[in-house]
Amino acid sequence: MPASDLIVVSATRAEAKYVPPGLRLLICGIGKTDAAIAVTRAVLEVGPTARVINIGTAGALRPDVSGLYLPSVVRMHDVSAAALRSMGYDIVDEVAIEDGDGSTLATGDSFISDAVVRDILAREAHMVDMEGFAIARACAQLGVPVRLVKHISDQADESAMNWPQLVDRSARALGDWLRDNVG
Repeated sequence: MPASDLIVVSATRAEAKYVPPGLRLLICGIGKTDAAIAVTRAVLEVGPTARVINIGTAGALRPDVSGLYLPSVVRMHDVSAAALRSMGYDIVDEVAIEDGDGSTLATGDSFISDAVVRDILAREAHMVDMEGFAIARACAQLGVPVRLVKHISDQADESAMNWPQLVDRSARALGDWLRDNVG
């Protein structure tokens, strides 16, 4: 597939600082709604041959989680799926990603910086972000392949408040991954 069909999606410019030149970059904004809208528009513009790679930072939900991940599953953690299902609604709150590394990403519109909340989310996922589920779900609905590439920037506790000082390290790792894996 031509490189022009690839869309590299990042929530912020800071996370995308080291995206190699020549790649189509979409800054979608923070949160699920802006991510889903931006990705949908970009995919419709490129057409049915579009491919999406979402790069970004994530908070570790478990002490042994660090480095770079290609999640196999992404879950929306801030929807009352069980309650909605009990009322008879078929809600999609999980998307499987082909060729992932076995890890699970939780996505929600809340910035996780509380260790108690982190520990609850850790029961179901390895890391947390704010856009991955929306991007994966939009791509699944549009029938285009998606890859999520997440680098751990913090421990999803009070350290997350230092994200502005931590993001450059993650951006470098994400840029390196793109250089090594996108051709």
